[in-house]
Amino acid sequence: MLERLYRRRMPVDEVLSAEAAKTLAQFTHEIRRPIGLVITRRGAVQDVLVGAGAEPSPTTLATFRASPRSLRGLRLIRSQLKELPLTQEELTMLGLLRLDMIGTLAVTPKGEPGLLSLAHLNPPSPQGQLYTLLKPTLVHQCPVNFETFIRELEADLQRQSGSHTTAQGQTAMLVSASPKSKADQEERLAELAELASSADLTVIDRLVQRTQGGGRQRFQLGSGKLKDVLMQAMQKGADLLIFDQDLAPAQLRAIAEITDLTVIDRTQLILDIFAQRAHSREGKVQVELAQLRYLLPRLSGQGTSLSRLGGGIGSRGPGETKLETDRRRIRERIDYLDREIMGFARHQDQRRSRRIRQAFPVLSIVGYTNAGKSTLLNVLTKSQVATAPRVFETLDTTSRRLHFPHGREVIITDTVGFIRDLPKDLLAAFRTTLDEMRDADLLLHVADAGAKDLDAHIASVDTVLQSLALDQIPRVLIFNKCDQLPAGQAEALCRRYGAIGISALHQETLSLLIQQLEERLAILVPLDGSSAKSASQPFPLASRP
Repeated sequence: MLERLYRRRMPVDEVLSAEAAKTLAQFTHEIRRPIGLVITRRGAVQDVLVGAGAEPSPTTLATFRASPRSLRGLRLIRSQLKELPLTQEELTMLGLLRLDMIGTLAVTPKGEPGLLSLAHLNPPSPQGQLYTLLKPTLVHQCPVNFETFIRELEADLQRQSGSHTTAQGQTAMLVSASPKSKADQEERLAELAELASSADLTVIDRLVQRTQGGGRQRFQLGSGKLKDVLMQAMQKGADLLIFDQDLAPAQLRAIAEITDLTVIDRTQLILDIFAQRAHSREGKVQVELAQLRYLLPRLSGQGTSLSRLGGGIGSRGPGETKLETDRRRIRERIDYLDREIMGFARHQDQRRSRRIRQAFPVLSIVGYTNAGKSTLLNVLTKSQVATAPRVFETLDTTSRRLHFPHGREVIITDTVGFIRDLPKDLLAAFRTTLDEMRDADLLLHVADAGAKDLDAHIASVDTVLQSLALDQIPRVLIFNKCDQLPAGQAEALCRRYGAIGISALHQETLSLLIQQLEERLAILVPLDGSSAKSASQPFPLASRP
């Protein structure tokens, strides 16, 4: 019986032909259950759905893809035995699946077509409605010329989305779902917003929800809440949905099943930033290795979702390796990159040997990202390493010679910045680069004195150093950007933490730092060449209460 519906093909200018409506009403009256028709723009019936909650098949949704700036090219018209308005569930489906239209056809007690109720999406706007409900009419009186209507609607979507994107770049909505307090989550979202900004994204909204049990539900959020979030993201024209929490592979797959909106987590955003900033061959290899290790467990079961990878945030592929390849080829690529990194490590060993022969003491600058480490290196050594007020500006290790006033010469090295919950895959991939710090006689821990969560920044750096077994190297704590604080506050802060206060932008503030470094190195590495590093005690300036 349903084969007769599949064979129906209606004119492209009609939402639902009178003949198809008559057949649909007749069958609905006979089986006493709703029947849905999924119709293409050419008027062909793609799916026949039986039951009130039935949705288009995954195969159909995979064949007809949508994007934040286009519709799916399918409309769903469902019959119902009573004359009722479109439900919220049906309107949610319209938005999540980005259907051309959704509608219900009432069936009279005699099995004849009744009123046809329709709804369609609107172009995204900050205050506008996501959809428009049309006045119910009889099928033969429907005023919509579907072909003309959908062409104009698509043009409006492209035009408004295009101007929106041109003005702001890609846009993102940030989400935190965690059992932590709202204040803690908002603080983390502020840092996530900095990461998004560093990736040239415009944040258009933020959402915080406290969850139970660590937020390990199927969707991280509850299913109903997730749908609300997705609807808000579409209504405001967001290109991406970024979770502050790392999403498990199963969660990413589950979310991908209900939306075509690009959804990524904090780790993927950080990896993408590193992919943008890596310039040296070594940096690019390390980032690609981290990306592949992150993506490998997420390949299984993703199906066509990976085909959405293009060139934007959350889709910046790791170079020539295509993510659609099978696990075997991904593992082969990982093995190849591991061998390349081993080669880089041998080259670093050679550089270290030359330094040891020359007996130069080594200082390594470490710290939270965007604390001003590269700026300090530039001022101390009169270098021109690239700097910018954004996170993860520096990825490649840079070494320069530093001459102290009394003639002592040392090697000072700038390293990649740290961040709380630094992705494990990234830390593992950059271990060779971070191994440069093992030769350091003294670590210069640079922190932003004006950071809202200074303790967390310092603790994050300590945690990374401990994980690398570098926490035994003597350390000097340096508070940068003290010029942005009231003088009394900066001095009190330095006394409390036993730190040296500076402003890397003002060279006159560095005299005390240079004096302290020279004195400390005189103890650690005397000019006669003997080293006290192995037996050294923590430098008093690095101690904290």
